[in-house]
Amino acid sequence: MIVVTGGAGFIGSNLIKALNERGERNILLVDNLLNGRKMHNLADLDIADYLDKEQFIKKLDSPCFLNQVRGVFHQGACSATTEWDGRFVMENNYDYSKRILHWCIAKNTPFLYASSASVYGSGEHGFRVERACEKPINMYAYSKFQFDQYVRKILPETRIQIAGFRYFNVYGPREQHKGAMSSTAFHFNRQLIEQKKARLFEGIDGFANGEQKRDFVYVGDVVDVNLWFFDHPEQRGIFNVGTGRAETFNQVAEAVIDWHGEGEIEYIPFPDHLKGAYQSYTQADISGLRQAGYQKEFLTVKQGVAKYLDWLNGAAGN
Repeated sequence: MIVVTGGAGFIGSNLIKALNERGERNILLVDNLLNGRKMHNLADLDIADYLDKEQFIKKLDSPCFLNQVRGVFHQGACSATTEWDGRFVMENNYDYSKRILHWCIAKNTPFLYASSASVYGSGEHGFRVERACEKPINMYAYSKFQFDQYVRKILPETRIQIAGFRYFNVYGPREQHKGAMSSTAFHFNRQLIEQKKARLFEGIDGFANGEQKRDFVYVGDVVDVNLWFFDHPEQRGIFNVGTGRAETFNQVAEAVIDWHGEGEIEYIPFPDHLKGAYQSYTQADISGLRQAGYQKEFLTVKQGVAKYLDWLNGAAGN
């Protein structure tokens, strides 16, 4: 069996879709469906079983629970960068991850998990997978950073595959349930449909209007990286997962406008609550990924947004 935590979420459901396309059906999906709208991510997926996250945590203590596990894709987390309840975030992102990691070690099971590029904070020291570059600026980022630190300590002490992926700005199908945390491509598409305008933040941190830059990575590429490591269990460590390119929010908006063939950009004041807790620039250093052997090229914003909007506005619907 393959376990996917956060399997009803954005990246988790795309992972299950890709596993299905490889012929995998013996999948345990772990999630919290308090937000029942996430079921729309699951309607076309085939799994063997579903467990609520709380039930899964309780069963981890049972020595007979899932003795034959081929791998765990741990994607489940509180992903809200605006959540400042530190106890809640650490319980869901740090403690939960540690429990699963130690269960995988005991079962001799590969553990592939979601980290985050948010650990780099403002990015003033670069985006290399090095302690000197890491300075989280919100609670979500700190929880991911601290688990990476824990993994660094554990890696030399175990032989199982442990691979952590620092996702940069992921966008693509099956993110509609995330609300405000959905990608800018998702929001720009909705705004153009409803208002004929894509609304971007005005400049901040020395950047002109809409010229803040992020490393935007298509979810299909993120899934491909996960599956490549699953197929190469000898590869261990923490890796950046981005395109290695920084592209502007203006470029994302322009790609959405190009797809629709109409619309314009409107700039709005930068929100006060994001000041000091916002990444105005990210660009993944993917040298570690290349050194590990992953050589596939990543989609550009123009390519990825076009593919995404074909899905979002096409047969898959809203």
